[in-house]
Amino acid sequence: MTRQRRRRPDVADPGPSPFRYHLELTPAQLRLTHDALRTLAVEPGSDERTRQIVAEILEMLPDEDTIAAIRLSDDGGDETDPDAPEPPDQPA
Repeated sequence: MTRQRRRRPDVADPGPSPFRYHLELTPAQLRLTHDALRTLAVEPGSDERTRQIVAEILEMLPDEDTIAAIRLSDDGGDETDPDAPEPPDQPA
């Protein structure tokens, strides 16, 4: 079940700006982005403006149930896929 959130009228509009961004994320990328934003929202060092912006972004993402249903392997791959290319050598 996919439900699009509509922008809440009480979410501040930053006003006219020449910059608008559109991101296309895989399900796993969306899940990690959501989780990172949730962490940032409660981070002790985050100021009020940062928390406000994070809350606005979270409002644009799918609802919690949809995010919770996403598994990191939902991109069609498996983290333990034996056919996956080897990562580059890391310097010691």
